[in-house]
Amino acid sequence: MTQPLVLASSSPFRRLLMQNAGLDFVAQAASIDERTIEAKLAAQNATPETVALELARAKALDVSTRFPDAFVIGSDQTMSLGHRVYHKPASLQEARESLLSLSGQTHHLNSGVAIVRNGAVVWQIVARAAMTVRVLSPDFVDRYLASVGDAVMTSVGAYQLEGEGIRLFESIDGDYFTILGLPMLPLLKALRELGAVND
Repeated sequence: MTQPLVLASSSPFRRLLMQNAGLDFVAQAASIDERTIEAKLAAQNATPETVALELARAKALDVSTRFPDAFVIGSDQTMSLGHRVYHKPASLQEARESLLSLSGQTHHLNSGVAIVRNGAVVWQIVARAAMTVRVLSPDFVDRYLASVGDAVMTSVGAYQLEGEGIRLFESIDGDYFTILGLPMLPLLKALRELGAVND
């Protein structure tokens, strides 16, 4: 018999990935202060991968207090270039500066996932995708921002791969699910091994 599944997230994208995989689950947003956790980790010189995983763990642990017998899935993603961690741009000017800083560089999307049951982490992983941005001219970035508009502020990298953002890239090394922030293949394997879903 499978056990209840809870997704500790309000993200419509992550919910959709779970639904499309045919999983029976409920979604419950976590009540954590992400910025405070990030600040504490930054003071410890934590890597971007560690930040993603710790946030995923914190979300799952928080929601697990409300669903103790369920397998609670927490996930989070950081975007990094070297040791710099990016956040969603607050304006089009910030988006412009962010995109120009990525020009000709390879940045990483670090997707952390943790499964918690009865207040204990029973599985965790960080999957990474390497995103190589082609050399971007300031004129191209301006045209891109004019075309996409305020939608760039909904994404940490100021791009959506499913839209015009794909034009920014030279190459991508990583799977689709990791890029979206929920590495489904290792997650599904873990859920099978834990008896949370039917094999």
